[in-house]
Amino acid sequence: MQEAVETALGRILGREVGLVVAGRTDRGVHATGQVCSYDGEVVRAEGLNALLPADVAVLRSAAAPDGFDARRDAVARSYRYRVLARRERSAFEAGRALWWPHRLEFGLLEACAAALVGTHDFTAFTPTETYHVRFERDVRAARWVRDGDLLAFEIEADTFMRHMNRVLVGTMLQVAGGRRPPEDFERLLRGAHRREAGPTAPPHGLYLTGVRY
Repeated sequence: MQEAVETALGRILGREVGLVVAGRTDRGVHATGQVCSYDGEVVRAEGLNALLPADVAVLRSAAAPDGFDARRDAVARSYRYRVLARRERSAFEAGRALWWPHRLEFGLLEACAAALVGTHDFTAFTPTETYHVRFERDVRAARWVRDGDLLAFEIEADTFMRHMNRVLVGTMLQVAGGRRPPEDFERLLRGAHRREAGPTAPPHGLYLTGVRY
């Protein structure tokens, strides 16, 4: 996405443009609320969209205060992870939600989400080989919501670590399937080793949904 927008901006402005994105995402992760910034005059969304590939679209373009940095000035980011919980797969949700045809108790997912709110040590939820030096994160809100067979994990925090949301989901699904007790999930939030948490859920269910400033 970043490269595509930089290329489109460069063609319109006639110069090389460096784009700053509010949240970096792994390959395969979606974004519905990404925020970007760059130095230079405003380019209208319509003009950018005319040059962007079909899977990238600008929703709004506006001037920002001098010195605004989409990444450094953010105070919180929000993500959603979508799960299709039923025995039958969906052609429409393929690549957009994790298909989960296994046992799942929704109340246990809710209990895990409730335990996340507050400041915790998320060492267990990011790869051991990492550039992070601080592993505490302040989770401002977390919940699971249900719409028929579609479940969504929604979380807002000050910052996120690599794979953090995907490991959280993989671990919560273990709890909901009866493979580990909720108390064990809470223990992991006190700084356990990565090997003690669950698997990393695939990227295609994850969405960056918003950035707050």
